[in-house]
Amino acid sequence: MIKIAVLVSGGGTNLQALIDAAAQGRLPEGVLDLVVSSNPDAYALTRAQQAEIETAVLRRRDFADSEAYGAALDAMLCERGIGLIVLAGFMTVLPDSFCRRWENRIINVHPSLIPSFCGEGFYGLRVHEAALQKGVKVTGATVHFVSEIVDGGAIILQKAVEVMPDDTAESLQKRVMAQAEHIILPQAVALFCQDRLSVVDGKVLIQPDV
Repeated sequence: MIKIAVLVSGGGTNLQALIDAAAQGRLPEGVLDLVVSSNPDAYALTRAQQAEIETAVLRRRDFADSEAYGAALDAMLCERGIGLIVLAGFMTVLPDSFCRRWENRIINVHPSLIPSFCGEGFYGLRVHEAALQKGVKVTGATVHFVSEIVDGGAIILQKAVEVMPDDTAESLQKRVMAQAEHIILPQAVALFCQDRLSVVDGKVLIQPDV
């Protein structure tokens, strides 16, 4: 059984998608063991507590630098025997040393079809605003492994979502969450916990279910 830590900063809708998946038996080889928030007021903490998942708050500003922050987070996760880290709206950039130590054991969900609208500065509503400004007809979400390059890790799953003519950034964000993020994030977590993911030459191979 793989112990999962979910890192959050805000409302926690993707965390809720994982909680629901676990309750429905869709994470058969994984257990949601810990939720760590960079924001003590994040509603995601309430979601975790309601699901009886242990929580912790770790704020970047309480540490001298990002390396110290990463070391504290690493120690916390190792102490609990965490096998997979899920970034679910986590707004703190992890240091390169942490990403290297946890290589191919951190996954993130990003609200676009990478490589579109990703990288430094593309997060939250900014992603959807950029998609609308560009006039794309299709957007979506991507679950990928985390590397030292922001949104640059190997892609695990993607799901497309149609852009409507009357969309706002807010309406598009809600639909991408409901029709893509909340679906493929639990799927990717389940694949990892079933040991069905491998990275070869920078690409993710998904082993068939046997």
